[in-house]
Amino acid sequence: MESEVVPRKPYPTGVTDEEWAFVALYPTLMAPDAPQRRHDLRALLRWSEGRADAPTAVILDARTVQSTPQSGGRAGWDGHKRRKGSKTHAAVDTLGHPLALRVTPADAQEREQVGALAVAVQEAPGDNVEVAFVDQGYAGDEAAAHGIRLEVITLPEAKRGFVPLPRRWVVERSFACAARFRRLARDYERLPETFAGLHFVAFACLMVRRLVSVVAPRP
Repeated sequence: MESEVVPRKPYPTGVTDEEWAFVALYPTLMAPDAPQRRHDLRALLRWSEGRADAPTAVILDARTVQSTPQSGGRAGWDGHKRRKGSKTHAAVDTLGHPLALRVTPADAQEREQVGALAVAVQEAPGDNVEVAFVDQGYAGDEAAAHGIRLEVITLPEAKRGFVPLPRRWVVERSFACAARFRRLARDYERLPETFAGLHFVAFACLMVRRLVSVVAPRP
C-alpha cells in the first residue's frame, strides 16, 4: 500500500520570489559589463538617505557562530563567548550595509584581521574610507597603512547586560538581521569563503527589500 506524499511546508523567507530573482543576479558570476552591475544597491540606499554613494566611515565588529560537523575541522574556541565555532568579522558603513566580511576560527585574534578588512573596505567603495569605529579588540596600527584611522568606542564605566554603544550598535543590528536567515544561524559550510558569501546574499535580500519599500512604499 502506497503512502500519500504530503508536501513539505516551505521555510519562511523575508523576500518574495520576484525579489529573489532580482537579487540572485548580483552574487552569481557574470560578465563585468553585465547591465545588472550598473546599479549598486548600497549606493541607491545611501542616496535615499541623503548620503554620498561612497562612505567615509565604517564600523568593525565580529560575532561568533556555533560550529557544525561540516565546519568542525576549522572551528575554534571563543573563551569570551564560551562557544566553539567560527567568527565572522564584518565592516559595515554607518547605515549597516556590509563592505567586507572575513570568516576565521573563533579563537583568531581580532586585531590580526584589521589589515585584511582595511584592504577590502578600501576596494569596495573606492578608497574613500577615512575612519573606522571599533572596540578594543580591533585596536592596532595595520589600518593606518591603508589610510584608515581607528577610533576605539568604549563606555566610561562598566555596565552589565547589553548596552548599545554610539555608532557600534549599527553593526550589531546588521548581525541581528543576518541571523534571521536559518542558513546563517550556525556555520553549516565546509569552506569559510562560502559562509562569508552567504552573508552577502542575505544582505542583498535585505537591501532589495529596503529599496522596494523606499521606492514604492506600502499604503
